[in-house]
Amino acid sequence: MRHQLKDSPIKVFEVIPPIVDTELDKGSRDGRGMSDRGILPKLVADEVFAAMEKNGFEIAVGMAKNRASASNEEREHIFKRMNRE
Repeated sequence: MRHQLKDSPIKVFEVIPPIVDTELDKGSRDGRGMSDRGILPKLVADEVFAAMEKNGFEIAVGMAKNRASASNEEREHIFKRMNRE
């Protein structure tokens, strides 16, 4: 979408967070036996807003910074693991 709107005044930011400590995924985490609650929402928000102020359009936060630089093959493997395919 960002590339489609590049000639417009609209800015599109992609945010790539790791697991965030919210109730949104609690049931799934519990079902997978994950005790890690993830990164604090405030830390995600702080990094996102700081990057947006500098027009950082692809914003990987925390552990996701490592994943953002992964190859397409590595990303596909991660996606399949996340979705239990």
